[in-house]
Amino acid sequence: MTSTMIEGSPVTAAASLEAVDVAAWFGSSLVIDNVNLRMQPATVTALIGPSGCGKSTFLRVLNRMHEAVPGAQMAGEVLLNGEDIYAPGHRVTSVRQRIGIVFQKPNPFPAMSIADNVTAGLVLTGTRISRHDRETLVEESLTRAGLWNEVKDRLETSGSALSGGQQQRLCIARALANKPDVLLMDEPCSALDPMSTRWIEDTIRELGKTMTIVIVTHNLAQAVRVSQWSAFFLAEPGEPGGIVEQGSTDQLFSAPQDPRTADYVSGGFG
Repeated sequence: MTSTMIEGSPVTAAASLEAVDVAAWFGSSLVIDNVNLRMQPATVTALIGPSGCGKSTFLRVLNRMHEAVPGAQMAGEVLLNGEDIYAPGHRVTSVRQRIGIVFQKPNPFPAMSIADNVTAGLVLTGTRISRHDRETLVEESLTRAGLWNEVKDRLETSGSALSGGQQQRLCIARALANKPDVLLMDEPCSALDPMSTRWIEDTIRELGKTMTIVIVTHNLAQAVRVSQWSAFFLAEPGEPGGIVEQGSTDQLFSAPQDPRTADYVSGGFG
């Protein structure tokens, strides 16, 4: 696989992302500890587990959003194609271009058109492209997000006028316009109706053929439907969260090795 430089041009091959001995704090409170997880190229990895076990915190560590919280700290390494994104010299903005994120609640910019929402990341990073290249990028990004056919005749209308599911796909297109190597998704369907959820899941499966995707989900059936690898997070009482078990999604759900995993995936708690 072609290696990626954090500051360099986007790669054509899917990237690998690996967490090595990751720990994270909010102030003096240790919330996750000793997390080791390799997220394979062109694979959808699902992070599952009950609320409060550190899944979303871990996701934000993966693209350096955790450090934006006052008093937050982390330890360990996050390797993008073997290169530590926390190493000195790597700009945060460049890291977040390479490792994009989509949040739980759709958040299009209400004062921007659909097209402007797609290219908003380029504006924020000061990236200049020609009008033709911008139009091409908008179409490509919306197509990859499964939204182009629904909005191609109204690109100058407000992104906030779209339905909830369309807004979430618009946010995915906005992330894709930055040509990320990895796409992180924090419960992207939790606020959506079943039909919109189906659209998003179809989009995730299609993107996962060529991209490295990490998704946090409380919907176990969704994890089974969209992912090839899963990691079960748990925080024991009074202890930080961490990974109890990881493996192929088929194996984790059909033949878990740890009784706590078996209890969770069978609906015993959570």
